[in-house]
Amino acid sequence: MTSAVAEQTGAWLDAFTKQPAAEPWIQALRAEAFGRFAEVGFPTTHNEEWRFTNVAPVTRVSWPVRPAFKADPIPASAQQHLAKHASLDNAFVALNTAFLHDVRVINVPRGAVVEAPIEITYEGTEGFATHPRTLILVGADAHCTIVETYKGTGTYFTNAVTEVVLGDGAVVDHYKVQQESTSAFHIATLQASIGRSAAFSSHSISLGGALTRNDANAILSEGSDASINGLYICNGTQHVDNHTSIDHAKPHATSHELYKGILDGKSYAVFNGKIIVRQDAQKTDSKQTNKNLVLSDEATINTKPELQIWADDVRCTHGATIGQLDSEMLFYLQSRGIGKTDARNLLIYAFAQDIVDRIKVPSLRDSLERILFEKFHEHSE
Repeated sequence: MTSAVAEQTGAWLDAFTKQPAAEPWIQALRAEAFGRFAEVGFPTTHNEEWRFTNVAPVTRVSWPVRPAFKADPIPASAQQHLAKHASLDNAFVALNTAFLHDVRVINVPRGAVVEAPIEITYEGTEGFATHPRTLILVGADAHCTIVETYKGTGTYFTNAVTEVVLGDGAVVDHYKVQQESTSAFHIATLQASIGRSAAFSSHSISLGGALTRNDANAILSEGSDASINGLYICNGTQHVDNHTSIDHAKPHATSHELYKGILDGKSYAVFNGKIIVRQDAQKTDSKQTNKNLVLSDEATINTKPELQIWADDVRCTHGATIGQLDSEMLFYLQSRGIGKTDARNLLIYAFAQDIVDRIKVPSLRDSLERILFEKFHEHSE
């Protein structure tokens, strides 16, 4: 173990050993995870997956872990899947697992159709680290909608992991809304395991945070379908990094991915989207697109779409664009009597609208439209 890794481990070891006791299987998960964290340490910019995101502002702080409160017991049904999907090779996943305590378990039984969205809200605490853990188990042919919201005020560190397991033929519509304080740190992993002929869609909306890292990973089975979409809006010195991995492990699966970013001020964004098509995954149909609107000369975007194809009978496309507001369209709107600021905001909103329109929960879509309107209006003041 290097001295740097030892120093990082030592800062968390005290909190780890002072955790309230848990059931033996939870204790075993914690111990394995902390051992892995101690082994790998936090990533640096020398790691390819973290090349453009320096997590030192998070890792150099000795965050106290928010004091444990009495949580509901973790149900026995969770044991088969909890910490079996998100990889402990990710130091932040390992750290989250080492502090398993309050696990939100959503269990939708086979064939059930849950009409109302299932809402999960996590709130950061000033000065503390929190490790929210969510396990979503959806039985075969069941349907549900999940809305995860992250928010808070002040400076804190949210380190979240969500594991989603879809049975054969299940349909899940998932939303993650990150509205953290602009001085908070947010690092999160979503890991979805999609059963045969199941359909999973996930929409990630990143609005807050001083530094945000979203890892969204999905493994597809035969005939399954995944839609992984995202919208990130950053200003000032905000930094947001979206890494996605869609793994076509079996044949006849489809995936679609659309991420859009709006950057202003001195903000910095990263997009890295990886599509993997395994040798057995013939008849794969996959499309990935990343589009970025850069409003300032001082904003930066690094985008890297990737394809790793080991099968030969597939249809895969990927692409990325980086652009500014269309001056001709701006002129056209102004020539119709719309002020320059309003015309500019209309074009920005229209760019984001493609993602907003994909949100099927009316209350969430309305809320997001209001947030975007206020955000662009504030910018124009």
